[in-house]
Amino acid sequence: MKIGIMLRHYSQHGGGVKVYTENLLREMLSLDTQHEFVLIYRDPKLIGTYNSHSNVRELAVKAHSVLTWDQIAVRQVEKKEGLDLIFNPKYSVPLLASCPTVYVCHGLDWCVEPKWSRRIDRISHKFLIPRYAKKADAIIAVSETTRQHLIKYLGILNDKVHTVYHGIDDKFNQSISSLNLKVIRDQYRLPARYFLYVGQIYPPKNFGRLIRAYAQVGPKLGISLVIAGEHRWLCREELALIDRSGISSFVVRAGWINHETLPGFYAMAEALLLPSLYESFGIPLLEAMSVGCPVITSDRYSTQELGDQAAMLVNPEDIESIANGMRAVGTDSKLRQRLIEAGRERASDFSWKKCALETLKVLENVKK
Repeated sequence: MKIGIMLRHYSQHGGGVKVYTENLLREMLSLDTQHEFVLIYRDPKLIGTYNSHSNVRELAVKAHSVLTWDQIAVRQVEKKEGLDLIFNPKYSVPLLASCPTVYVCHGLDWCVEPKWSRRIDRISHKFLIPRYAKKADAIIAVSETTRQHLIKYLGILNDKVHTVYHGIDDKFNQSISSLNLKVIRDQYRLPARYFLYVGQIYPPKNFGRLIRAYAQVGPKLGISLVIAGEHRWLCREELALIDRSGISSFVVRAGWINHETLPGFYAMAEALLLPSLYESFGIPLLEAMSVGCPVITSDRYSTQELGDQAAMLVNPEDIESIANGMRAVGTDSKLRQRLIEAGRERASDFSWKKCALETLKVLENVKK
């Protein structure tokens, strides 16, 4: 089968979808299969990224906009290359494609709470996403939560949606020497004790309540807050809370951290803070668990799905609940050790090879 893979988003920031795509492709392209993969980029500089694979061809096609790239440029590649199937690791598919199409849904937070999205994005969410869902021959959901939301909000038939969980990069399963930890601590000026936030900052991440809860607990316990991420949208007021709460001297803004260094951040942290209002999966949750970092996360959606019995679950809408979770993990060494052990056991269930095998199975079944 000749599978075209849409990779317009491959040049974007290093967030969850990029992490997903890189790891999925690495494993999928390494599987023992007779399939040919045509990787379709928008950025010609990416050609050669996967030239070590004999079953891969890489193309770059230009377009004036995201929409014309998805709907016109990829359709032209389909006809020229004679693709048997089009797969997008992100949200869209060509609506006029003549071959089967499959895409990955990384969550429907805009359906759960539309105000979390920018106005320009709401147009796409309202008019395009439902059409992509209807057009696709199959949709891969990154969690059972996401699968249920596709059925609930978009009216997708149950047998058209398949749950395939993310994996965990091997970097998060490797031991880290004390020397390397010291190098990381010195380079980023990390404090002796700290809670850790990892990821982009935008409304569903609930950053404002996280800051308010931390202000009640962290300084009193002598535990700092390290932010390994960046502002994305609609969160300037929440970021301003750091100064307004008088905790700026306890906060380290490390910025975006690459995946070679990030395991060290987890390894030295008291706990990962992920009290999101919505997560479709939550890659940092499993990364932290794999390293052996306790997790404090939300009691709803996919974080409850993945963290149940393996993380400290809190009510993300209740500042006191979040603060109590921090206080418990920051002061109770037995609780912390139990969370470390349970988290590592939970993380062992996930791998990118498993994700790749299950994803390819969905693609093959669509073509049958």
